[in-house]
Amino acid sequence: MKFKYWLILGVMMACTQKKETANIEKTDFGVLADGSKADLYTLKNANGMEVKITNYGGIITSWTAPDKDGKYENITLGYSTVEDYEKGSPYFGALIGRYGNRIAGGKFSIDGETYQLPTNDGPNSLHGGDKGFDKVLWAATPEDGEEPKLKLNYTSKDGEMGYPGTLEVTVTYTLQKDNSLKIDYEATTDKATVVNLTNHAYFNLAGAQAGSILNHELSMAADRYLPVNATLIPTGELRPVSGTVFDFTTSTKIGERIEAEDEQLGFGKGYDHCWVFADSSNSLKSVATVFEPTTGRTLEVLTTEPAIQFYSGNFLTGDYTGKAGEKYPHRSGFCLETQHYPDSPNQSTFPSTLLKPGETYKSTTIYKFQ
Repeated sequence: MKFKYWLILGVMMACTQKKETANIEKTDFGVLADGSKADLYTLKNANGMEVKITNYGGIITSWTAPDKDGKYENITLGYSTVEDYEKGSPYFGALIGRYGNRIAGGKFSIDGETYQLPTNDGPNSLHGGDKGFDKVLWAATPEDGEEPKLKLNYTSKDGEMGYPGTLEVTVTYTLQKDNSLKIDYEATTDKATVVNLTNHAYFNLAGAQAGSILNHELSMAADRYLPVNATLIPTGELRPVSGTVFDFTTSTKIGERIEAEDEQLGFGKGYDHCWVFADSSNSLKSVATVFEPTTGRTLEVLTTEPAIQFYSGNFLTGDYTGKAGEKYPHRSGFCLETQHYPDSPNQSTFPSTLLKPGETYKSTTIYKFQ
């Protein structure tokens, strides 16, 4: 009887130890140059997944996902302190705004009035300018529960980075029961402006310290892409992917054609282009899947946006040092940034990114691990 008792007790204790609790925890994340303190929020679900997000730039600093054996490991590139992010980052895990991607010449016009933005990417404006939403401190409201949430709020004042209108922005991260991270974007303005919000997470499904992402297999529900000029501004053409190195309508290794002789690949030094979905509606739809064969991890992307910027980490050079002291070499992370088209404010045939007073900008993207 004694043996049976201890056996039952042991089983009960093992079950108790394995059970995870969904919650959200707040810790200090360091001090910015202006003396402001940044916080780090860890969202956990009952499966054991953890997503760490700081209110500085709304940055996803790490994200654990299970492999084929159920082992959880960090699969995003990033730093361990806010000081490192402030010193310099290629937008690791950050919220991007007011306008994700590039605006030609840093200029656009609304109702005959021209607005000048910082030109921080050659002759163009990139990701909101010198101090975009990735470099500001957001007000954070955590919400505990089975699907923990982190709500971030930021007021972008009229004229900030050259953009018109006071923009009230809310971004909500929700770690869901099914190992997906849902990102809801919402914004209102008191003056006509342009808005294109996204997240710039760098993924490596083999693990953030694993090196090259070229063996990852990517598929996208996109039948066209936007060719660009030498400064990566769209030419205005929506070119069919069929028969080109940009065809990911069936699952293809990222590295299979990335070194091909192709003018567009030359401009981007690899893939750094916007793909247009066959379904360009604002309904939530599955648009991309990435599979990593060694670990068996699969990432699915769902969004209400009409397009996605796929970036293959071409400008990573080994100069950035990660959380475990690892260097991030060339093409060691990829980005799938759901969005409207680059340079839409200057291209009348592209879907509009104009937001007017009385309207509400809304967008949802889900990154789901299967």
